[in-house]
Amino acid sequence: MLLTTLILTLGLLWPVGPPPPEILRGWRPPAGPYAPGHRGVDLAAPADAPVLAPAAGTVTFAAPVGGRGVLTLTLPGSPPLRTTFSPVTPLVRAGTPVRAGTAVARVATGTHCPRTCLHWGLLRGDRYLNPLLLAPRPPSRLLPLGG
Repeated sequence: MLLTTLILTLGLLWPVGPPPPEILRGWRPPAGPYAPGHRGVDLAAPADAPVLAPAAGTVTFAAPVGGRGVLTLTLPGSPPLRTTFSPVTPLVRAGTPVRAGTAVARVATGTHCPRTCLHWGLLRGDRYLNPLLLAPRPPSRLLPLGG
C-alpha cells in the first residue's frame, strides 16, 4: 500500500488549529463521478484563520473558482496527491513550494457551510479520497481485556 506508506511519512498537520478543528460535515464519497456526495470534509474555522499546509508540497492552483477562492497543494508521490481548500484567500501563488505548517491561505466567508468553515478535499488522480487520511492521529493505546 504505497498510499499508506506515503501518508505515514509525510509528517502531517491539521490545516486549521490548534486545537484540532470540529468536523462540521464528513466525507461522503459519491457513487459515481457525477453522483451526489460530499467530496471532502468541512472544518469549523473562523473567518481569516490561517490555513496551513498539512504536508510539504507545491501550490499548484490559487485562484477563484465560481466566485470562491480555492487553493490546491500537490504532495510528492506517484501519482501525486492533491489537497484542496475553499473558500480561502490565497497567500501564496501557484508554483510556490511550501513546507508543512506554512500558512498558504486564510479562511474566507462563504456559503458552503451554515457557519464559517474550511472545505478540505483530497484527490489522487481524478479519484476523491477522504482528507482525514492526512489528519494526524493520536498514538494507539492498548486497553486491558474485560472490565
